[in-house]
Amino acid sequence: MISLTITIFLILIMTITKAESYSNNIIPNDEFSDYHGSRLPELEYYKFYDELKPAKPTVVVYPIFTQNAYEWDGLRDYLNGYCDSCYKMTFTTNYKKTLSASGNGFRILEFLGYEIIDDIDLDKNPKILEKYDKVILLHNEFVTKNEFDAITNHPKVIYLYPGALSTQIKVDYSDNTLMLIRGPGFPESNISNGFGWKYDNLQYFDDWKCRDWSYYEIENGHMLNCYPETELPLYGKKILETMKNL
Repeated sequence: MISLTITIFLILIMTITKAESYSNNIIPNDEFSDYHGSRLPELEYYKFYDELKPAKPTVVVYPIFTQNAYEWDGLRDYLNGYCDSCYKMTFTTNYKKTLSASGNGFRILEFLGYEIIDDIDLDKNPKILEKYDKVILLHNEFVTKNEFDAITNHPKVIYLYPGALSTQIKVDYSDNTLMLIRGPGFPESNISNGFGWKYDNLQYFDDWKCRDWSYYEIENGHMLNCYPETELPLYGKKILETMKNL
């Protein structure tokens, strides 16, 4: 009996240690400390499933390139001046569902039954969007020209996160590398958007509270005027309900 008790105790300790380690890898120790990435945010939406599940063919584009760009020694570090050689980097294809990749939004939308593709799918086959009535973008900040053209030519896109389509990259699938082409402040300081896109909405990126949120209409869809990542797990039902009905 004592041996069994000790064994159970050790299993509990290992489980807690593993959970804490996982949590520390996801939740930043800075102003984003309220990030709910390790708290299964989708479970908050279990009771709203029937209300919020997609009614029409709708697809979510997972930002796998942006996820990689925000890794240590990635493209974002180069743009921020932390790494002189990181204008080109190798990328991985596994979904980490991190803060930089809209982890909360992705997990909730996936749980609600939205179909998922990612940057790679779209870059290789831009016509894939033609089969969907509506496209939902997350924090798809780093995208290729193929992606940009496919997204901006679709008639109904929901830009759920500010900063999407702001930085142009090139992908080489022979060695799985991403390379910066053009973006805010790169290669010239006066550049505000990597595609010269008039609907760039980076001005809303700093609003993480979403207290006065609203969707506003643009030429090919609607944009949310705040960054909803930390609000969606607990307070985002109305944001997603409105999005579904746009």
